[in-house]
Amino acid sequence: MGEHGSSAVTQAEVASWAAGLDEVQQRIGPRFARAEQRQRVRAYLEGLLSPVERKNGWQLAEHAGEMTPYGMQRLLAGAKWDADAVRDDLRAYVVEQLGDPKAILVIDETGFLKQGTHSVGVKRQYSGTAGRIENCQTRTAKSASS
Repeated sequence: MGEHGSSAVTQAEVASWAAGLDEVQQRIGPRFARAEQRQRVRAYLEGLLSPVERKNGWQLAEHAGEMTPYGMQRLLAGAKWDADAVRDDLRAYVVEQLGDPKAILVIDETGFLKQGTHSVGVKRQYSGTAGRIENCQTRTAKSASS
């Protein structure tokens, strides 16, 4: 959203977002040994931040202009990189951008309501999305302590 709650996005805001993504890439890029991996991680981040509805391998690969999800899968499962170091780099960036000594962190799980029980992790449990106990999958964010 733009300033004052309007939905209009200015060119300055878009430029600011792009600069922020450039900064994130500069921070985490050295964690990846090959240039192809650094380019793919940038495309992966752009996909995660995009309006793509489902953030799975196929949709993120398509958003990146790739024909198959294999490159994204290779990045996440087979490439050599230190996930803990990348997490720490991203955490440091977020703290620098949003950190305030008076701030608090509120973690809200993302729930996906499900009718059946065939998806992994589906069970009757509290769903913040529904506000009650339902058949759902939940994903809870974890934060690293400082």
